[in-house]
Amino acid sequence: MSNDNENRYLTFALGKGRLAKKTLELMEKIGITCEEMNDKDTRKLIFVNEELKLKFFLAKGPDVPTYVEYGAADIGVVGSDTIIEEGRRAYEVLDLGFGKCRMCVCGPKEARERLMHHEMIRVATKYPVIAKDYFYNVKHQTVDIIKLNGSVELGPIVGLSDVIVDIVETGSTLRENGLEVLEEVCPLSARMIVNQVSMQMESKRINDIISRLKEVL
Repeated sequence: MSNDNENRYLTFALGKGRLAKKTLELMEKIGITCEEMNDKDTRKLIFVNEELKLKFFLAKGPDVPTYVEYGAADIGVVGSDTIIEEGRRAYEVLDLGFGKCRMCVCGPKEARERLMHHEMIRVATKYPVIAKDYFYNVKHQTVDIIKLNGSVELGPIVGLSDVIVDIVETGSTLRENGLEVLEEVCPLSARMIVNQVSMQMESKRINDIISRLKEVL
């Protein structure tokens, strides 16, 4: 009787943009390539490597853990900020070491005092779960959290919020807008996550990829 698993494709969900590009460069180092993905003009959504029985698709970062939790993807690559914020069920198996940045509380200089004195302040962020956990469980400070979907830096500038909780890479956007890092919440980087069932059913193939990636990291 032939084993079904031998004919099954392993599916990767990659966070769109730089993350996907870096992941594919890393995969190439261990001999996993996907020619189809290099075509810049393609309209395709799913890319296949027939020889290695692998499929890849690109998704918006916050959706990657969802695809992995529900088994639509066996493996996902996404920033740790998204993993924490989305709180989905999946195994985090590897820190890929790129996409390094920090989640920080930022604002105008004057806001530093209000943070120190645990005043009731308003916090604008794309990451309400992370912000709430930090202020309530780490700082024990009651705050009003306002969810925004883009350009969070506007919050303090237009008077919507006192501070923001956001990802900081170089800090240049902050400086341009008269804001600065006031507190660091946590360091972030790209992580590989695996569906819980896939980890058992496909453990040999998945662990093989993980160990080969570890060698090149």
